[in-house]
Amino acid sequence: MQRLLDALRDDRSKVTLDIAALEIASIEFPGLDAGAATFRLDNLAEQVNSQLSPNANALDFIKCCNELLFDVLQFRGNEEQYYDPRNSCLNSVLMRRLGIPISLSLVYMEIARRLGRPVYGVGLPGHFIVVYEDVGVRYWIDPFHGGRILSFADCCALAKEAAGVDLRVNPAVLAPVTNRQILVRILTNLKSIYLRGEAFDKARQVLDLLIQAMPDYAEEYRHRGIVHLRQLNHRAAKADLEAYLRLEPNSPEREQVERQLLLIERWKAGLN
Repeated sequence: MQRLLDALRDDRSKVTLDIAALEIASIEFPGLDAGAATFRLDNLAEQVNSQLSPNANALDFIKCCNELLFDVLQFRGNEEQYYDPRNSCLNSVLMRRLGIPISLSLVYMEIARRLGRPVYGVGLPGHFIVVYEDVGVRYWIDPFHGGRILSFADCCALAKEAAGVDLRVNPAVLAPVTNRQILVRILTNLKSIYLRGEAFDKARQVLDLLIQAMPDYAEEYRHRGIVHLRQLNHRAAKADLEAYLRLEPNSPEREQVERQLLLIERWKAGLN
């Protein structure tokens, strides 16, 4: 996971988003063949490029990309099984043609990167889209809904529906996000999925990465401490819960965490 860690620790990392995302996917798919996934992305980019004229503009690119991905190949949002971890794994999204907003956006972005097109991720509250942004040109695109081109009003409606947030108060949310922010969001999605499904080994691997990416973010220590408790790793749980209290001394969860630490001390006393 060294390339992923490099991308998580440094916004200026040269590690490409597809490679880092595939290293995340290896948590769900140990031993996955990253080369096969990058070959699929290369092929998608070649197919889009073959349909573009030398002077193709932004709308030409969007039209070709949308036709290939959503009309011909039938990539789509997996609304029926939204919380399937495979929806967050780039290799699986490319094979099954099913994903969630951020993973389908990732496919779109990686095709664009291969063709030198300025397409970036936008982390709307509760939803993820992309933006084609160049000199004098800006188009917001929603890969989860078939590559629909969005107006500012559409973006506001999406954020309101998904998370109850009014973008008009803070339109800066529509600014492009960094690769590091995208990777953290993918990991955060997987953390929630694995905790929900009690896949504690995988949840711990994700939490290890989040803590290395954000060592001062208290909540991830609490979550990892709870995972360690569920796996009866009491010493590791104690270290994480104590780190949480150090980083968040006035937390509303403090009383609950202190009770958990007391139970660990009682367990240790029982061993003696």
